[in-house]
Amino acid sequence: MMMNIHPLKIGNIEAGVPVIQGGMGVGISLGRLAGAVAKEGGIGVISAAQIGFREPDFDTNTKEANLRAIKKEYEKARAIAPDGIIGFNLMVAMRHYEEYVRAAIDAGADMIISGAGLPVDLPKIAGESDVKLAPIVSTEKSARVILRYWGKKYRRMPDLLVIEGPKAGGHLGFTKEQLTEYGVDVEGKISHVEEPAHDVGESYDQEVIRILSIVREYETQFKCRIPTALGGGIADSSQAAHAFSLGVDAIQVATRFVTTKECDADIRYKEAYLHADEADIAIVKSPVGMPGRAIMNPFMKKVMAGEQIPHSPCHRCLNQCNPSEIPYCITDALIHAAKGETDDALLFCGAYAYKAERLETVKEVIDSLLGESV
Repeated sequence: MMMNIHPLKIGNIEAGVPVIQGGMGVGISLGRLAGAVAKEGGIGVISAAQIGFREPDFDTNTKEANLRAIKKEYEKARAIAPDGIIGFNLMVAMRHYEEYVRAAIDAGADMIISGAGLPVDLPKIAGESDVKLAPIVSTEKSARVILRYWGKKYRRMPDLLVIEGPKAGGHLGFTKEQLTEYGVDVEGKISHVEEPAHDVGESYDQEVIRILSIVREYETQFKCRIPTALGGGIADSSQAAHAFSLGVDAIQVATRFVTTKECDADIRYKEAYLHADEADIAIVKSPVGMPGRAIMNPFMKKVMAGEQIPHSPCHRCLNQCNPSEIPYCITDALIHAAKGETDDALLFCGAYAYKAERLETVKEVIDSLLGESV
């Protein structure tokens, strides 16, 4: 199916392929994957979430290990794609967020994509640097809040706005009630009653259209162009075509890149996707109370049954976390995943992870998403 797509222009930079590789922490999208995507003309994204977990002093010197690894992984990606666009995904909910933002800028990042909370003060942190700033929003309300706040306080607009839908992987920017409204039941399976043929969800389509309408308002007010990207549940060319038909300029894709040869994750993590069935994918609750989507496995079954999982000393990763009250440590669980210890891991994934059937290259994934339009 042909798509009406064009290179993604973000200020003075341009991605020939309008595909943003979504950030996946801990250790899933690092320099190797981001570099491979950037080399193919897309935007490669390194997740800074506990990025230093392989550093020898991570347990005792977590922040410094992460700051060190931000530079290392950027340099790894840049060596693969000297002329490509390489960004970082930085969660607002992370402790030391400001220091991580500055470290990414100092490393040379072209872009910072930021969600898991609204990055209201990201322009202040970025200061006079020329790094492109891209907040993530999931609802009309959050889009209006960030655009109004940046406009009023900083007299500037985002360089790119990323819209992340309810079929995305990992932590989701929705309540369980909103997920149900958008066609996802409490177990995370897709509603077959209201699911439209294009597999994105008519009710969320309307949310996207409302968000784009707000974007147009602020483009007019500030006399600028605000490109947009849509992510969450885009696994094939028909879903990509539908996303572009809504009026966005790019797609953000994460899950499809997990089962690539270039992905930084352990092969056993990739195999968990390849072996997953649709019934294995569910909405789970993270230790900080946020809904997320993951593959059910022995670890998650213990958590869902109310078992308390012993954890390592606190790495102080998230602002909302109280180590004495959590059922398990999300850092421990995600590190297990990245290392391939899949029975003891939190296996975050998108709604269509079960569709993966084989390992592919990054180029094959991009070609399959955009087809003859590339």
